[in-house]
Amino acid sequence: MMMTFDIQQPDNSIAKRLEDKINDLAKPKGSLGTLEELAFQTGLIQQTLTPALRKPVNVIYAADHGIADEGVSKSPKEVTRQVIHNFLNGGAGVCFLARQHGFKLKIVDSGVDFDFPPLPELINRKIRKGTRNFRYEAAMTQEEMEQAVRSGAEVVEECYRNGSNVISFGEMGIGNTAASSMWMTCLTNIPLIECVGAGSGLDSEGVRHKYTVLKEALDHYQGSREVLPVMQYFGGYEMVMAVGGMLKAAELKMVILIDGFIMTNCILAASLLYPEVLSYCIFGHCGDEAGHKRLLDSLGARPLLHLGLRLGEGSGAICAYPIVESAVRMINEMHTFSQATVTKYF
Repeated sequence: MMMTFDIQQPDNSIAKRLEDKINDLAKPKGSLGTLEELAFQTGLIQQTLTPALRKPVNVIYAADHGIADEGVSKSPKEVTRQVIHNFLNGGAGVCFLARQHGFKLKIVDSGVDFDFPPLPELINRKIRKGTRNFRYEAAMTQEEMEQAVRSGAEVVEECYRNGSNVISFGEMGIGNTAASSMWMTCLTNIPLIECVGAGSGLDSEGVRHKYTVLKEALDHYQGSREVLPVMQYFGGYEMVMAVGGMLKAAELKMVILIDGFIMTNCILAASLLYPEVLSYCIFGHCGDEAGHKRLLDSLGARPLLHLGLRLGEGSGAICAYPIVESAVRMINEMHTFSQATVTKYF
């Protein structure tokens, strides 16, 4: 049975006091722009005039995709397990960012096509050694999808129990931009051609081949465009776990940092199940993957950064974190006009 979540819209009764506090800081009204918006949102999520960010975590769910057998990615499937070893050894792209910004990394084997030995730093939630090939059949069964949602949520609950109140999500899985393109076109009705990009580095011929394969899969699909059937037919185990993780984080009233194209598709799916989840989300960046900007626009999201990133792993979300931190410092550390003995000048 599909796990359910109790996600509440943040209580707006504190909104006026938050607004007044931010406006009373010794600065021209609105002059700190997005920092003021982030401080307001964080205060609203935490229901306090003195928000705090504690023990940030970046959860990376990793799994393989059957569609990768169709040559839709520049990278071969074994790269998934190789990159996981690089995560665990501290040498991957996201690792230096996590160290720089004080994030704990949680690496989850959601369904990698490899038998890892027991590794203390690798969380084993493997459902199967990769999804089935959605060019011909559903990527996963309903039971597997439900298990993935539960497992994703359990990892987040543990982070919360260990004191975290701010979380970002990343992914690793060769073929997952292909799966994400399918979610995007099915769930937004944006034409597939606008949803398909280079992924890990396809050239124009590679992108054309990827589009042809995905178009064939879409034409073959007889199912509903409702969110759960789309998640099940085209998804990756890591993507469905991220949906479960995001929903649990919102239920626990955590601040959620959204990463790139794949994680934006995951929050799209999550928001179609529980629209209230978006109140807890801060969108870290707009990446270079084709379709990401269109997807953000469809959600009405305003990303903090535009750095040309397309790595995934949670890297863009972690890059954006210091801006959120600055917003929280602003509301907690700036003096009011009366404290600073400055005449209000607006």
